Amino acid sequence: MNRVSLHLSDQLPLTCSRKGTCCHGNQVLINPWELASLANEKKISSRDFRDQYCDINGIRLLFNGVVGFNNQKSCSQYIENKGCSVHNGRPLACRLFPIGRQIQENKSSYFFQGTNFPCLNGCPEVTELPLLSVEDYLKGQNTQIFEEAQDAYLELVQNLADYAFILLLDTELAKSGDVLTLQTWRKLGSLSPNEMTNYIPQEWIDLYTIPELSFSENTLSTFIQHHFESIYSTIQLQLEQPLTIDQIRTKAIELMALALFAAHSIGASTKDLVEMWIETAKQNGAND
Repeated sequence: MNRVSLHLSDQLPLTCSRKGTCCHGNQVLINPWELASLANEKKISSRDFRDQYCDINGIRLLFNGVVGFNNQKSCSQYIENKGCSVHNGRPLACRLFPIGRQIQENKSSYFFQGTNFPCLNGCPEVTELPLLSVEDYLKGQNTQIFEEAQDAYLELVQNLADYAFILLLDTELAKSGDVLTLQTWRKLGSLSPNEMTNYIPQEWIDLYTIPELSFSENTLSTFIQHHFESIYSTIQLQLEQPLTIDQIRTKAIELMALALFAAHSIGASTKDLVEMWIETAKQNGAND
């Protein structure tokens, strides 16, 4: 699909007509900060929100509501004739829509998919509403803190992959002539996130998706800091135990699976990531 790059100064029909068409038939991936934000708005625990309103172990919102636009079901948080029931806590994907965001060389850029502006498909009336610059739209949607959270979880993805690298390259595993680790990493890159969870201990999935942290009592920076510390300390404790070659391989695969599962939650291309990591591992002595 074509991708149209945007400048912050671009003027677009971004004033919402509030018909709710974008709340039907879409896919909204969420990271743990966003899950906590939604749960806080709902006034329930992150675990309860995950179990009631998400699938794929908490990284995607359920779209199992009323049938509406294009005969598609609405988001679980959508209320017919009213709108989003958790609007103040909505995730970045909802705040950005119909704009997309990507990170390259630590710089963010924005775009929209397709040759026609996405909103025109279901809401042609937006052309009669005031135009907004991309910059003003982002400010109005309060995207900054959610973009910062997304970037932090991207860093976590790389750090989890680094743990997998350590197990593969800094132990006897690579020296043993092992090829199964990289072969499994490559397989992981092509799996759906649901299939990927078969390779990850449930306690690690819970540790990632529903950290036992209060959203309302923590700033983003403290939430991220405490969340990451809990993940790293749990992993470190497990890796400090004496491990056989087979156990090292298993942990290297589990950690790579967790890294890719986390990558799914922020919309990253797991296939591209894992191929890049495999090439790096091979350059440093691993075999496939």
